[in-house]
Amino acid sequence: MGRIFIVDLQGPCFQCRHCKTPVARAEDVLSRSFNCSRGRAFLFSEVVNVTFGEQLERLLTSGLHTVEDIFCCFCGQILGWKYVVAHDKNETYKEGKCILERWRIVEYVPEESNVDANAGPSASEAENNA
Repeated sequence: MGRIFIVDLQGPCFQCRHCKTPVARAEDVLSRSFNCSRGRAFLFSEVVNVTFGEQLERLLTSGLHTVEDIFCCFCGQILGWKYVVAHDKNETYKEGKCILERWRIVEYVPEESNVDANAGPSASEAENNA
């Protein structure tokens, strides 16, 4: 096995709950209204820092699909699945998209950098110290 290179995501993103590796950008969420066996799930157009399992036929609530499980590339935790083939014509919009189970990921929003926080003393403070 080779070296792991982690793609660093800028801005709001989702991370693996276990190891905090970034796995998807918040702007890549296509839907927050999916469900999985343990609750809510999000549909993403793209995910990063993951590996995919073998293709399996799985009967989901929306019908039969060929899917690949998604694993965090850093810690190996399962995060969700990728739709490879939808066997129902009405479900083909999911092909190539990824589901991440909400309980397996955490949302990360970086703090906005405070421009004034690193500024030197104010003009009045500078005059008082002179």
